Amino acid sequence: MSVAAYCIFCYRQIGTIGTPGPATKPHLPWHDIRKIAKVTGSLILGGFVFITYEVLSLKKLLQIDTQALHQEKLKSYIYVHTASLNQSEYQGITYQARKEIHKAVRKILETEAKFFRRPFKEQFSTFDGEDHECALWLLLKRTQSEDKEVRLQAVQDLASNSHWHGYQYGTVAQTCDQRTAIGLARSKDINLRFFLPPPPLPKIKNDYTIEDELRLLLVSLPQTYLDPCVQHFTSLALRESSQILAAQRGGLWCFGGNGLPYCETLSKIPSETVELFCLQALVQHSKVSSHCDKIEAKGGLQLLQRIYQLRKDSAKIQRNIIRIIGNMALDERLHASIVRAGWISVLAEVMKSPHVIQSSHAARALANLDRDTVKEKYLDGVYVLHPQYRSSQPIRADILFVHGLLGAAFKTWRQQDIDRHLDKKASEGQEEYSQCWPKTWLASDCPALRVISVEYDTDLSDWKAKCPVEAHRKSIAYRSNELLDKLRAAGIGDRPLVWVSHSMGGLLVKKMLVDASKNPEMEKMVNNTRGIIFYSVPHHGSQLAEYSMNARYLLFPSAEVKELSKDSPALKELNDDFLSLAKDKKFSVLSFAETLPTHISSMIKLHIVPLESAKLGIGDLIPVDVNHLNICKPKKKDAFLYQHTLKFIQDVLAQELGD
Repeated sequence: MSVAAYCIFCYRQIGTIGTPGPATKPHLPWHDIRKIAKVTGSLILGGFVFITYEVLSLKKLLQIDTQALHQEKLKSYIYVHTASLNQSEYQGITYQARKEIHKAVRKILETEAKFFRRPFKEQFSTFDGEDHECALWLLLKRTQSEDKEVRLQAVQDLASNSHWHGYQYGTVAQTCDQRTAIGLARSKDINLRFFLPPPPLPKIKNDYTIEDELRLLLVSLPQTYLDPCVQHFTSLALRESSQILAAQRGGLWCFGGNGLPYCETLSKIPSETVELFCLQALVQHSKVSSHCDKIEAKGGLQLLQRIYQLRKDSAKIQRNIIRIIGNMALDERLHASIVRAGWISVLAEVMKSPHVIQSSHAARALANLDRDTVKEKYLDGVYVLHPQYRSSQPIRADILFVHGLLGAAFKTWRQQDIDRHLDKKASEGQEEYSQCWPKTWLASDCPALRVISVEYDTDLSDWKAKCPVEAHRKSIAYRSNELLDKLRAAGIGDRPLVWVSHSMGGLLVKKMLVDASKNPEMEKMVNNTRGIIFYSVPHHGSQLAEYSMNARYLLFPSAEVKELSKDSPALKELNDDFLSLAKDKKFSVLSFAETLPTHISSMIKLHIVPLESAKLGIGDLIPVDVNHLNICKPKKKDAFLYQHTLKFIQDVLAQELGD
């Protein structure tokens, strides 16, 4: 407008030259016209260059992923490839001017589209976002920063803000990278809308079933030069699945191998039985790195996703599947494939499960995927009970729980069962029942601790052994070497450490410490041990072994039970070696002993670990009026068992916990 006014003014001056007045020689002021033309042309040309630059800049900023648009059909999902981390670029006159120009350009494009009756491109309709839109994109860009602290803080800010709109959660789900998605999944109380659902899976051919696909996957895996237990589980799965398939077609003729017990359940859910056998075999294969590559290459991740979605009513099947994913996540090369198969959203959802076993399996898998904040690797059978999420709380020390004969990483450490029908008054007003008191009570009382629980297979009798081949694997010596390798991978020994053990688990703890003291690479594990808690540990043997040996032709006692024989030379040697080590390293020791017999069956009661066998020879020994099973299961949080355990831990770690 100003340029036009200036031009009119100049021409009006030229026009007044011919007005009445003194006679002069008429002439045209060509130098004035040239001056006007230069100024006007420069302004017009500069304006066109500036507008063209802004349009091209706008177009570059608004590059979108058309494939995502087809999938989501939501115009608010914009993919921005580049944005600055400098906050000053989002403030000041320059930013406001650019924003106003972009609005003006958009209006021009809208008018042009209406005039020429052609569709207006959707990406231009949502560019001029509000401040919270800019904040979202700024956080997303920061999640890809090369600075680790900036990256982690951005993920935390994304997860902690609860004011996002629904479409913004979808924006994050589509635009965030693999590392960010894993970080969000490991954030406490995360909104599941941050994650895309698993991708749709191709349909199975009409002549194939899930069971057929599982069998084909198992057959495609290496079958030679295998670990004997892997071979056993694979052959068992293929044999039993064939028997069940034959039974489905021709009747219940499945008495070979271990088929008989499963014939009883065949009429209920035969396909689930087949799947469970095959999944147990796949668990064993997933412990072998090269087999994980084969599972991924053969579409195993997608097949497992299909089974997981179909078997939402079977906690055992889903648990085995997540266990396989956790094992495969140990190989960083497979992380991208695991993410593409849609497992992050599944694991994030399972992390919210009220069932500690399910959530802990998912926590292990996500921890193995999270290489940004977790340097340790959690091999099969090693579970982090706390912290299961990303946390700014520094870890000062480790607490390691080791169960005993027929125990498990979670059920051994649950709160003592209460019959609420018989004791309604006692149950009224009581705190929520704890499925695993180290995860709930201990974690809340000592948040600066990392709480880990390990799991290994044990059997009373070889009749029920899960892997009957190579009985030497069940010996305490073999398990010690196996667990030491797993614990070292989990970073046990890098921090001050307290061991907590029940029954045979205490013997295993002693053996591991003795073995570690002889290995220079494991020396830190011994030197950082601050204390050990023994719950009814048979240092000098157990009556259960004597009972089993007396009925050995009927019970076929396992290798674990045979090692618990009273006054066994092996136990005596182990105890002597450990006492020497404990006195040398000045370990703090606390022992609890049962005083009540345990019901082995409806007809038999047995005092499994007598007081004299629970007596180690160093540290305090406290008798408790409970049986062998409940010696490690406090009735409630303020019970003597838990409070004394907590006090011991706080005392030996007083320096680390700052008490």
